[in-house]
Amino acid sequence: MSLRDRRVQYETAGLERTDLDSDPIAQWHAWYEQAASAGVAEPNAMTIATIDQNSAPDSRVVLARAVDARGFVFYTNYESAKSRQLAVSPVASAVFAWLDLHRQVRVRGTVQKISDSESDEYFASRPRESQIGAWASPQSQPIADRTIIEARVAEFRAKFENSDVPRPASWGGWCLVPSSIEFWQGRPSRLHDRFVYDLNHATKQWQIQRLAP
Repeated sequence: MSLRDRRVQYETAGLERTDLDSDPIAQWHAWYEQAASAGVAEPNAMTIATIDQNSAPDSRVVLARAVDARGFVFYTNYESAKSRQLAVSPVASAVFAWLDLHRQVRVRGTVQKISDSESDEYFASRPRESQIGAWASPQSQPIADRTIIEARVAEFRAKFENSDVPRPASWGGWCLVPSSIEFWQGRPSRLHDRFVYDLNHATKQWQIQRLAP
């Protein structure tokens, strides 16, 4: 089948304003739990877009590790491409695509580093090999071949053989603080349901509008 002719007809039930929680974070958690229960692979995966030095968008998939009143927290190397971009332009957008449920959530807002203590706590919860990997990988930097990484993994395994692995200072969390969150539900004939929560910064209240598909 050609790309031009590939289509999926969305036959799921629609989305009404009365279906939505007044708090978009609570609404996100409701949809996330449904995605997880439905067996969606990596339901906390989000495609996050940043702005590079040429003012061009740059996207990649990361895993949300906390979603609360602050926003959407993810972890990375602070010397990675995305972190360098966020240090200069601290804004981002993210998309959760739960295609099995014909749903997506779009998030836009500013980005800020989380506290060292919270990064320490999360790092301590990671599998040991992932902790070693955080030390071993000069993320986003060119390397000659994979043996470079394998040698560095061996080096840091030996270094921390008899101790806990501490968090590298160059590794930690960012929080995407939302100013806009859109919930999208697929409908037949591409006449989808879309509702956007926009934050009124003066009142700190969320305003909800239906958008045309």
